[in-house]
Amino acid sequence: MNRENTISKLAKIAIIDDNPAVRLALESLLQENGFEPLPMQGSRDFFALGDHPDVDLALIDLRLNGESGLSLAIHIREHLDLPIVMLTGVGDEVDKIVGLEAGADDYLMKPFNPRELLARIRAVLRRYGKGQPNGGPSVPADHDTIRFGDKLLDRTRRELFDNTGAEIPLTNGEYRLLEVFLSKPDEIIPREELLEQLGSDLSHYVDRTIDVLILRLRRKIESVPSKPVHLQTRRGLGYIFVRDPQGALRNSGT
Repeated sequence: MNRENTISKLAKIAIIDDNPAVRLALESLLQENGFEPLPMQGSRDFFALGDHPDVDLALIDLRLNGESGLSLAIHIREHLDLPIVMLTGVGDEVDKIVGLEAGADDYLMKPFNPRELLARIRAVLRRYGKGQPNGGPSVPADHDTIRFGDKLLDRTRRELFDNTGAEIPLTNGEYRLLEVFLSKPDEIIPREELLEQLGSDLSHYVDRTIDVLILRLRRKIESVPSKPVHLQTRRGLGYIFVRDPQGALRNSGT
């Protein structure tokens, strides 16, 4: 198995929420997904970090106990070049507008989808160029990763990233198919073996379903799906997954 350290610095996320259970849940979510969480109960904890806090993004609850998260957001926007994502359990459109006008870069209402929150945090960080000095995904060093071309598959989290660190969403079938190919790179795999390797939970797949999965996967990993450089067809034989197309060209002498 290949393990690659794609980033040396994890993005630090300040979690400002007065609910201990929410802080713990957010801390676990961020830690498990390659960030360094800094849980805080309120603005006093944030101010204790000093005038130039070593933080890459502030995740602020709109309604803190005894204070307003908006006041903290306004202070951050006036004094720091720090991205802000606001959270609230109140489904009031006015709160969203006020939050964004106060300087928040994004806004999410509780309860939220954890994957959506992670996607929004990553998007905001990319816009600011923070927390990802190598332009790649924020992946912990102990995760099981495989790189092909300019893509990175995190097998621990079952997520695929492009060279900017953006996640490329995969269905379960697409992920399983990609994992099979990456387990046998640069080898021709017959269609029958693909069906067998996909496992019993996908036993309802038929010959044409493989074609559909191949097509969908190519659309997500190939620059030009009609001219694939990674997932190639060997007519009458099956498919081959080329991890390093440039290396294959060098080795062939072309």
